[in-house]
Formats: sequence, structure tokens, C-alpha cells
Amino acid sequence: MKGKPLAERIRAQVAELVTSLGSVGLATVLVGEDPASQIYIRLKQKAAAEAGILATDLRLPGEISEEELLARVGELNADDAVDGMLVQLPLPDHIDEARILRAVEPVKDADGLHPFNAGQLYLGRPKLVGATPLGVMALLAAHRVELDGARAVVVGRSDIVGKPMAHLLLQANSTVTICHTHTRDLPAQTLAADVLVVVAGVAAVVTPDMVKPGAVVVDVGINRVEDGVVGDVDSGVADVASLLTPVPGGVGPMTIACLLQNAVRCAQYRRGQLAYPG
Repeated sequence: MKGKPLAERIRAQVAELVTSLGSVGLATVLVGEDPASQIYIRLKQKAAAEAGILATDLRLPGEISEEELLARVGELNADDAVDGMLVQLPLPDHIDEARILRAVEPVKDADGLHPFNAGQLYLGRPKLVGATPLGVMALLAAHRVELDGARAVVVGRSDIVGKPMAHLLLQANSTVTICHTHTRDLPAQTLAADVLVVVAGVAAVVTPDMVKPGAVVVDVGINRVEDGVVGDVDSGVADVASLLTPVPGGVGPMTIACLLQNAVRCAQYRRGQLAYPG
């Protein structure tokens, strides 16, 4: 399940919507100099510019105080030229991430991490949902993977991917199991999966003997090892699964494309083209 071809189609659709809207503004906030975060921000900024989105790249020092960061987020909330924003995680240890995420105006929350948007997803009324789980669902839909009644297993329970992924699969009428570091007998769970989504952050944590023959496997992991970049799923799973996302080139391009989609959706909500609660 290669992500790049579908991502390119989504990005072309985004560019058309940006033209029809007149302008769409997306602000990214990066605190500190984490190398991985810098790469992610650069990719997001480049993709936004290519789609015609007015991208603001706000870089702040790692020693910034929590109150100063809140003030900068408040400025972006008040800026009418900014339709959507995201605060790149992780933040430095001295900053309360939850407090910063709560400070983002919900209708501008391009990452879908504000408690209001997370609550809407929990209630089955999603408005703004994280780009990575949206990208996974788009990939599954494009490959006509049957989710209704399927046994879906999500390995990982992060607020950014694991939990929203489970909710989206549940809303697609899958029977969902969430596994994590305290799960007993992980292979017993993964072997039962018709659809297996792995977002554990551990290289090759899922091996071929842990996958049911013919299962659909989505590898969300990106791990840098001596030999390069690998996923959370051992490459040998390709011999067992009916479909498998590559790493790199699978979920990664979809995350960027769906973030741009979210920026446009923020603009549509703010302009009243789509209904947003409250």
C-alpha cells in the first residue's frame, strides 16, 4: 500500500480547494532544535507552500517559558490570516504539553489534539482528526479493505495516533482491540487481526510469525537504525500479509497530505462552509 500516489492526488485536490477559497493560512510552531522535529516541520512547510497555502514557520528557543509560549499561541489564535495551526511535539520537559494543546483555538486545531476535537471523535462526530490516522483510513479505503465486521488490532495507544486510530476503526464498524506495553501475549492478539495497525515506536516489534496469513498490515513506525529508516513491522511480514505499507513511502506521505487537508478544513469551518460546533 504505497502512500505517495494517493498523497499526490490528495495534495492536488487541496491545491484546488485553496484556489477556490482564495487563501488558507497554516502556522507551525517548533520549540527547540530537536532534529526529527526540524525535519518534520520542513516537510510540512514545503508541502503547504506547494499547495498554495500561506505557511508561517514559527521557531522558538528551547528555553522559552510556558507563559511565553502560551502568549505566542494566543497571537496565532487572534490572527485572522491563520486558519489552522499545529504545535510540533514533543515540547521541552519544562513545558506542560497538555496546557499548550488546550490553548489552541479548537477550530484552528490542525492536529486534532485539542480536548474538544478529541471529544468529538470519541462521540463519533469527528471534526478535526489527526493527520496520521486520517491517512491510514484513506489508504485502507483506496485499497478497498473491508472494515465492517473486521477484527482490527492497533498496537500502540498514543494520543496522537493509537487512540484516534482505534476510534476511527470502531466507527467503521470494526471490532477493535488496542494493545500496548502491558498487553499479555501480544502475538495472540496480532494473530487474530484481519487489519493490523502498528504504531509502537519500536523497530520490527511485529514479526512474520505474529501476523495472520492474508491480513492487512499498516506500519506507522519510523525508526532510525544503523542501516537507515525502518518501521515497526519486520520486512518479512510482506510474505505473509495480503497488503503492507512500506517504510518509508507508506503512511508518511499520507500524514503530510492529510495535514494539508486539515488546514483546508479549518478554513472551511472558519468561513462557515462546513458546520463546526459552537
